[in-house]
Amino acid sequence: MSAPTPSLSARLAQFTHELRLDAVPAPILHLARLHVADALGVGLGAAAVPAQRRLLAHLRAEAGSGPATVLGFAGGVPAPVAAMLNGSSIHSLEYDDTHMASIVHGSAVIVPSSLAAAEAQGLSLDEVVRLTVAGWEVLVRIGEASPGGFQRRGFQVTSVGGVVVAALLGAVARGADLAATVAAMGIAGSQAGGIFEFLSNGSSVKALHPGWAAHAGLWAAACAQGGMTGPATVLEGRFGLFNTYADDSAAGARLAAGVEDLGRAWKLADAAFKFFPCCHYIHPYLEGAQLLLPEVPSPAAIAAVHCRVAPGAATVICEPWAAKQKPASGVEAKHSLPYCIARILLGRPVDIAAMTATDVDPDALALSERIHWAPRDDSGFPARFDADLRIELADGRVLHQRIEQVFGSAERPAGDEAVRAKFEANAGRTLGAGARRAAWDAVLQGGSLVALQQALRSAAE
Repeated sequence: MSAPTPSLSARLAQFTHELRLDAVPAPILHLARLHVADALGVGLGAAAVPAQRRLLAHLRAEAGSGPATVLGFAGGVPAPVAAMLNGSSIHSLEYDDTHMASIVHGSAVIVPSSLAAAEAQGLSLDEVVRLTVAGWEVLVRIGEASPGGFQRRGFQVTSVGGVVVAALLGAVARGADLAATVAAMGIAGSQAGGIFEFLSNGSSVKALHPGWAAHAGLWAAACAQGGMTGPATVLEGRFGLFNTYADDSAAGARLAAGVEDLGRAWKLADAAFKFFPCCHYIHPYLEGAQLLLPEVPSPAAIAAVHCRVAPGAATVICEPWAAKQKPASGVEAKHSLPYCIARILLGRPVDIAAMTATDVDPDALALSERIHWAPRDDSGFPARFDADLRIELADGRVLHQRIEQVFGSAERPAGDEAVRAKFEANAGRTLGAGARRAAWDAVLQGGSLVALQQALRSAAE
């Protein structure tokens, strides 16, 4: 009699337990270090934004002391709390990395989970990097197993799938055996969530999606270590995540096929860095607007702007259009295609200050009224974040620009210098030059976790 087929959780857990850092190809390992540094930089930048800092300070006071670092602060808190706060900070600016085909914000869940768990368990910075690689490979495959399925049901896959991955990483960091690791993943499934209703009024709660996933995942690992059990078929089962959150009964079979190349094909290679603090779907349109701007005599010369948008992206950045043309705050503007384009065409930056402001730019609101959109069915979305932008000028000229793939993607890699410049700008909102250099070097050059902690905790309270 043949042995039963291992559950998908068991197969993913076995990969994570057995992955060796020296088995990861050098380019992938270097990318993982860049993604860790990028996430830390974004979190440090967010910690200087007044609204986010007030939230962090309030929740830290509720938590008490512990071994894990909160980005932007000197003291430590319990690991699940640090994971929640750092995940929230990293995602709050919409400046964190994205794997496009799976539509996951990997580092916002994976880095805070791995860092907090490593600090709590006294592990090395190399182990943080190893867990980061494993987390990306697992989370992307979960997202790709049901392309757009979670989003169609109104859930963010970063949160729904991320909690299971955070539990996996937390259990491995604790030294759990395979059975306890699978149990942790099953327990985490009962804590999955993250709904898109924040789009109805520009709520800031979206930032909590990866943070809560990281927090809940680490607690699930603790519960498993304490003896709680969870379903091994949390992903593919009758009431598992794929059926319940994506309404996709075929996703389990897709994931089963997807895990076959674990350790041979590296999904992290396709993750994209972001260079505007707004929804990633908007970025290629901002690139197009930047390219056309020198040909625009003045904002007053713009008669109309036409955007063709993939329907999957339009749900987030275009609908309802009347509301997108009139965002009420920077938080709401992060998901407004017309407002962000208008800022660029006015010669104004789409930066942290603009995207976290309580007030909005009246000139951008006025120009947004002349911006229109239509569905684009020939887009490569979500494997490509592309753009088709046309500007009609008052003198009758028409300017047209297409962006086939967003900058920062595997097809158009940003390179180390661009990622470091972004890190310096973000981390510089909280850390001094010496601490920034020490943090970057520790991550990129394989330094110690103690050195990274010292650099991160040099931030002023």
